Amino acid sequence: MLDAGPTEETLLEVNNIEVIYNHVILVLKGVSLSVPKGGITALLGGNGAGKTTTLKAISGLLASERGEVTKGSILYRGQKMNEADPSDLVKGGVVQVMEGRHCFEHLTVEENLLTGAYTRRDGNAAIQQDLEMVYSYFPRLKERRKSQAGYTSGGEQQMTAIGRALMSRPETVLLDEPSMGLAPQLVEQIFEIVKRINEEQGVTVLLAEQNTNVALRFAHYGYILESGRVVMDGPAAELRENPDVKEFYLGMSEEGRKSFRDVRSYRRRKRWLS
Repeated sequence: MLDAGPTEETLLEVNNIEVIYNHVILVLKGVSLSVPKGGITALLGGNGAGKTTTLKAISGLLASERGEVTKGSILYRGQKMNEADPSDLVKGGVVQVMEGRHCFEHLTVEENLLTGAYTRRDGNAAIQQDLEMVYSYFPRLKERRKSQAGYTSGGEQQMTAIGRALMSRPETVLLDEPSMGLAPQLVEQIFEIVKRINEEQGVTVLLAEQNTNVALRFAHYGYILESGRVVMDGPAAELRENPDVKEFYLGMSEEGRKSFRDVRSYRRRKRWLS
């Protein structure tokens, strides 16, 4: 399936959600975002900004960490999914690739990939066809398919995690920190493959990433989070040229990276609030 980029159709809509852990720790403070069908949307910000919590709120994984959405709504294709079961979301086409990859270390690479197809009921032939599709994107995985995942490199494990998600035939992939712990050249390679999957398979991607520079080169649209709030959003090309983003997130300032919240300049505050 070929896709020409994001469409007018909104697949995922997050409306003013608040998330609390352990009934007391407020992590997200009114986050709203929209993910169009067929696009790559980036969720950007430093460590602790709330990116992973946002993805887990969408995928239904907060409960396992004593977290809950206490305000707002999460809609997928217009259907409210605040209380949705994660396995039902996978069947509905929403799959999360967790931060830190989380492969089954004792299984081979190929066995890991096949676990992604556990919800499918379309027969072995279709599953084998998709396995070959995954290998076409990640030739290295075909070479290592009989190796135990725990003995593969970080890059190979990241490829395995993304390939496993593809085996479920997702409509939308929530991709959490794919660059974490990887060499720059490998990060570039992973992002190029994600872009190809988006364009060639029509898979919609919501990407949480600290590496703002690389994310904004591959995404269509971006949201910047700080301390559980969206402080700026816009088309990726515009964010790349935004003076504040350049200064605080792309390392183009002699003073080093700061927080939007630390800026005292009225003019600058007015610019990102407008």
